[in-house]
Amino acid sequence: MRIRVDWRSSCSLSGTVLKWIAVPLAVPLLLAVVDGDDVLPFAAAVVVTVVLGAALELLSDDRELGQREGFLMVAFTWLSVGLVGAIPFYLAGLAAGPDSAFYSLVNAAFESMSGLTTTGATIMNGWDFANQSRAILLWRQILQWLGGLGILIVAIGLLSNLMVGGAQLMETETQTKNVTKLTPQIESTARLIWGLYVGLTVLAAATFYALQLLGLAENMHLFNAVAHALTSVSTAGFSPEAESIAAFEPIVQWAITPFMLLGATNFVLLYYVVQGDFERPLESEELRFYLGLVVGISAIVAFIIGIDPEMDFGLEATIRHGVFNVVSMVTTTGYASANFDLWTAGAKHVLFLCMFLGGMAGSTTCSIKTLRWLVIVKGLYRNFFTSIHPEAVRPVRLGDGVVDEETITDIFAYVMLAIVIFFLLTVLIVVDAARSGTTVTEFEALGAAASIFLNIGPAFGMAGPMDNYAGFPATTRAVMVIMMWIGRIEIIPVLVLLLPAYWQS
Repeated sequence: MRIRVDWRSSCSLSGTVLKWIAVPLAVPLLLAVVDGDDVLPFAAAVVVTVVLGAALELLSDDRELGQREGFLMVAFTWLSVGLVGAIPFYLAGLAAGPDSAFYSLVNAAFESMSGLTTTGATIMNGWDFANQSRAILLWRQILQWLGGLGILIVAIGLLSNLMVGGAQLMETETQTKNVTKLTPQIESTARLIWGLYVGLTVLAAATFYALQLLGLAENMHLFNAVAHALTSVSTAGFSPEAESIAAFEPIVQWAITPFMLLGATNFVLLYYVVQGDFERPLESEELRFYLGLVVGISAIVAFIIGIDPEMDFGLEATIRHGVFNVVSMVTTTGYASANFDLWTAGAKHVLFLCMFLGGMAGSTTCSIKTLRWLVIVKGLYRNFFTSIHPEAVRPVRLGDGVVDEETITDIFAYVMLAIVIFFLLTVLIVVDAARSGTTVTEFEALGAAASIFLNIGPAFGMAGPMDNYAGFPATTRAVMVIMMWIGRIEIIPVLVLLLPAYWQS
């Protein structure tokens, strides 16, 4: 068999990315020095990333990637960074002893992959939140921020050409002729995205910290302000607080909501807003669809918990919890303003459905994404119309553009594939739980499978917002690590690697 994929170039570029992970690792390393905590977990991780990254770089001098090499590079980079990112957790867990969740290598890999994929599902228990160093807690937040930035650059700069209907849809929806080249070179596009992302993060941190300075949020000190800015803009969901956003005053929950919404908004549209062009966002059908879903579903959830006699929140709190938790689920952030696992079944089922939506294409969000759902809704309406009027020719339109039929077929196929994988993961969770003697209900399994594969974070029952995933068997957690990876890079780059034709033809 002759391999026709230039895997050396793919691995070489992955090595460059891996080597540069030493830079963000230096931030918690410095904090550990300042706090007088153990620096070994971060120093060891820096050495591994630099040495391994440099070794991979030596495989090739060719920095050009074709489509196949792009698939391999994206898949391998996300996997290698996720595994190397587990080193600080594992070494800290070994030092802390068996009481630490990170004493297990599987758990360390779970936390790291959950961070990098911006899933927000944690393995940490109350003891861990109380006893981990600030450096370890900050590394969790940084991993998620890096994951959000990474998917933005990859999605707009590379995967829009590789993913199902990516470039064609984004160009049609944003009225941009070449979405991968907002500026003449991809390097400039990456710097532009970096600037927008950093700017939003700084604005979020300043907003959150200002609440404490004004005496409105006692617990939102500088560390918490920076930590939550990192994971709200990246729509990621990790928090240094065991109770997530429920640990803060109501005004904090209101302040975080718009940054989750912005993080899940197409950054191409945000770019035009920064440039003073407000017409393109207003013309975006996806943006109207996305915001309409958020408003409508928030009203439904608020109404359900408002009429529940056991949920006596009061008017403001009812609206706040409805809006916050729907925004958190739709944007796949995974924060929680309350323990929604205690809510009525109707509200929980609506939140479960929110897991499958996702924010806009070209954002930091995960899940299926509203652009695909918008095309599906339009495609179904077109099919109903032509069933009544078989002689009619009715193309599916986004704005002033027409979505080609191949793209529509690809989107239906992608969504079907995602749903099939979700159900298979659900079955695996139930079967493995029965094998190990762990009690997992069907709804718990459905919620955990959706949350992990669609990169949401919290689910229901033993994986609820005030609990963690440590109760699942180790084999299930190991599979979840892989499923978070596959779900974050939208299935295709991993699955194509399993095809012999990918390597040979």
